[in-house]
Amino acid sequence: GNICCKKDKSTLCMTNCPTLIVTVGLPARGKTYISKKLTRYLNWIGVPTKEFNVGQYRRECLKIYKSFEFFRPDNEEGLKIRQQCASTALNDVRQYLADGGHVAVFDATNTTRERRETITAFAEQNGFKVFFVESVCEDPEVIAENIVQVKLGSPDYTNCNTEEAMEDFKKRIKCYENSYETLDEVLDRHLSYIKIMDVGRRYLVNQVQDHIQSRIVYYLMNIHITPRSIYLCRHGESDLNVKGCIGGDSGLSPRGKEFAKYLHQFIQSQEISDLKVWTSQMKRTIQTAEAVSVPYEQWKALNEIDAGVCEEMMYEEIQQHYPLEFAMRDQDKYRYRYPKGESYEDLVQRLEPVIMELERQEHVLVICHQAVMRCLLAYFLDKTAEELPYLKCPLHTVLKLTPVAYGCKVESMYLNVDAVNTHRERPENVNIHRTTEDALQTVPAHL
Repeated sequence: GNICCKKDKSTLCMTNCPTLIVTVGLPARGKTYISKKLTRYLNWIGVPTKEFNVGQYRRECLKIYKSFEFFRPDNEEGLKIRQQCASTALNDVRQYLADGGHVAVFDATNTTRERRETITAFAEQNGFKVFFVESVCEDPEVIAENIVQVKLGSPDYTNCNTEEAMEDFKKRIKCYENSYETLDEVLDRHLSYIKIMDVGRRYLVNQVQDHIQSRIVYYLMNIHITPRSIYLCRHGESDLNVKGCIGGDSGLSPRGKEFAKYLHQFIQSQEISDLKVWTSQMKRTIQTAEAVSVPYEQWKALNEIDAGVCEEMMYEEIQQHYPLEFAMRDQDKYRYRYPKGESYEDLVQRLEPVIMELERQEHVLVICHQAVMRCLLAYFLDKTAEELPYLKCPLHTVLKLTPVAYGCKVESMYLNVDAVNTHRERPENVNIHRTTEDALQTVPAHL
């Protein structure tokens, strides 16, 4: 919960009071990219986060964007509308954090000290901590690339040709340049912030207040924008897959070995320079990587979810021996923890270092397991905890993830080797009370 105590007029911030992240920087400096990515990461690790993009509010308010003239510092009408949009957004921030959100990302230019003081005052009144994220970039190539990648696809420029849009956007940036006051080591030494220079070549971090801010800093220092692809697949079909058992540490079935050969051909056909290959420490992923005949690294963190007392059992056996557990898992598959085992929620925590390292790397092939692959996929595709345990990750299929603008493009490639289907659909609206009573009536004596 978010607790804040009122102390005379100013608000005293408790350890776990909500955080307001505020972007700072000229247009086309990657603020929205950072906001969206950070929001996705925080939600994935279990911190309820939402972004509020002021540009989005402006577009809803002004259905038609005419030109950069709107952003001119001497355009009073434009200024009024922009301030109105910013304050509407801040009201929504207040509402979201009051309703139990932990982090709000306020995504706007916020290029003047005055603007930032207004936001700081707003946060103090409401008992929120503030953390500024400034992106500074002087490299014209990076800026141009950003304009092309993101801005030209924006609703502002639907009826514009590329040249016109480029011109207009550059003029739009100019509108902010004269009044831009960067976060200053002396003048702003009391503020908490990270300043990211030239897309992560250098960082300046000031006054980190707490754990969540240090997590944010750690994450922002690990992401990059070099184009690359991440390949995810499961091991080849295993002997226990064929028997319909979960967990265990069996080797590959004949079809699983066949898949590994096809995977080798597939990876060669992709012609990737400097591909890194990661596996778990389990036989089935190692045997798959061996057949691909590339150097690989083993990660304990990539091992399959631990099914505890249910390891190497078939779902029918689990239902028979542990009916209550079976029913409870169907209730909340994300948080359900196998007795003496793990939950998907545990798995996400265990996989966090893998995600950090994936963010740092360029081309990687991860050969892993069904539950693990679901967690990794949920991070890249921004899936909720409810959706995560039901993501389809069939055997003998490679997913190629390529970052685009603000998201991820997914290509699914089935390598034409048959395998058993290990996917269990989400049960239709389970009623826990009925199920539990039925289950209790059929609990075997030895439980």
